[in-house]
Amino acid sequence: MSRLSPALAESAPAASATAQARLTQPLAAGVVTALVGFTSAFAVVLSGLTAVGASSAQAASGLLALCVTQAIGMMLLSYRYRLPITLAWSTPGAALLASTGAVAGGWAAAVGAFAITGVLIVITGLWQRLGNLVAAIPVEIAQAMLAGVLLPLCLAPVKAVQASPAVVVPVIAVWLVLQRFAKRWAVIAAFATAAIGAGISIAVQHKHLDLAAMAPSLELTVPQWSWQAMIGIAIPLYIVTMASQNIPGTAVMKSFDYQVPWRASMTVTGIGTILGAPAGGHAINLAAISAALSAAPAAHPDPKRRWIAACTAGATYLLLALGSAALVTLIATAPRGTLETVAGLALLATLAAALAGALKSEQHREAGVVTFLIAASGVGFLGIGAAFWALVAGLIVRQVLTHRQD
Repeated sequence: MSRLSPALAESAPAASATAQARLTQPLAAGVVTALVGFTSAFAVVLSGLTAVGASSAQAASGLLALCVTQAIGMMLLSYRYRLPITLAWSTPGAALLASTGAVAGGWAAAVGAFAITGVLIVITGLWQRLGNLVAAIPVEIAQAMLAGVLLPLCLAPVKAVQASPAVVVPVIAVWLVLQRFAKRWAVIAAFATAAIGAGISIAVQHKHLDLAAMAPSLELTVPQWSWQAMIGIAIPLYIVTMASQNIPGTAVMKSFDYQVPWRASMTVTGIGTILGAPAGGHAINLAAISAALSAAPAAHPDPKRRWIAACTAGATYLLLALGSAALVTLIATAPRGTLETVAGLALLATLAAALAGALKSEQHREAGVVTFLIAASGVGFLGIGAAFWALVAGLIVRQVLTHRQD
């Protein structure tokens, strides 16, 4: 019977420990990716779905559907291509819904618009010209529309201070401190502070929590088709999702030397959006900001092993989906302005980036400002939300002033 030499005997456990450490690294990165993505934006999703007519149960169902569809999608893509492809719900799209409000046909029409958005995403993957058309929209116009949509949501924390100062002020203070010392965790810490404050408020005021409503469940809605919802929700939602999520998402991945399989990614996210729509999911897409958490060297030294982080993020989202209804129930009984404060703080960085993009070009600054103001006004026309008219007005002003300068 052969025996290992002392050197080999010592190196074997060391190699095993190293391999275990290397596996722990992407697993931890995947969990962090999911936690950051979920906690930093779920409040925006709930605000958006509620604004277009969803009940508390339907909003919880929508959050559940988004978690499940993006989880399955990222596990399929990352495992199939061995790439750290992470998906997310469309946070700018949810902000768009919050600014749009109710449309003709109500919640059922909004669900129909979600499904159409999914169809458009699938077509984008199959038909390159549609993707080129979206990419041809001037950056300053698209960013100005997004900034206008985000502004009312980002003003919410200011208004909430007056409504519920005891809960909201500590949330803002914690967010500010973490922005200074641990920026990645700022929104998560703000959400945790809000949850603690809401729990104390509920206990002190002896509010009733519906425990039965905390169980996860799907509330299916038969989609209805309204031309106002198609123009006012589906088209702006598609444009915002593509311009602010899918296109930047591919750029983030490229910065880490990964080539995203475009057709497969659009097909998976588009079909996921279609399947999730009846349950209330508005749109899923390639992750942009959170994509770096799984694709960066911190996820694993070997680029070929980072796909494990994306797969782990998907599995974590399946677990987070179980808590969607409980979150909605807690928020429903929390002091007024709690949800809006977390959502507004989560979107401040996105608003800053959108404003910078909108005003970057001095030549087309007027067009950007016009687009921003119309989108921020929230004033619709003919049953169509302000975001669509902001886009149209911005393109017209840009075209007219470009000809004038020529």
